[in-house]
Amino acid sequence: MSLKELRLKLKADNEIYREYKSYIEDLLRNENVKMMNRYRHHYFTTCLDHCLNVSFYSYMICRYIGLDYVSAARGGLLHDLFLYDWRTTKLSGGKHAFRHPDIALENAVKLFDLNEIEKDIISKHMWPLTIKPPKYNESFIVCFVDKYCASVEIGQGMIANIKHRI
Repeated sequence: MSLKELRLKLKADNEIYREYKSYIEDLLRNENVKMMNRYRHHYFTTCLDHCLNVSFYSYMICRYIGLDYVSAARGGLLHDLFLYDWRTTKLSGGKHAFRHPDIALENAVKLFDLNEIEKDIISKHMWPLTIKPPKYNESFIVCFVDKYCASVEIGQGMIANIKHRI
């Protein structure tokens, strides 16, 4: 790739990132969303960083294949808006893995005007662990991107722990 081609690609990438950010900036200004940065999620990744990873990759995939990438970006950012440390908080009515999608949806609905795709993304992102499958293609994508990001984040944490022991 020539330098000129590389510059054009970087410019396009910056434009895509600016566009992505414009769809979620109102969410990022919200104090409750900012609170996600207080909670460690997967090893060294905060809940907010994890949700940003899921949001951006879901946005890119949905944009590439012609789906509702705005809903994917917004639903992906809010999918873990549960606002507690899941390692120390005991929930009534079940374990965190099963309950947090409903808690995140309750929180998100109180704070934002969500469309049906965004609601489905938040409530179904733990499928197949939870029984109800996603209704929309965007929800499936966020669901699988969530698993991918969690795997990478956990893997990075495990590698860091192994390196620390050596």
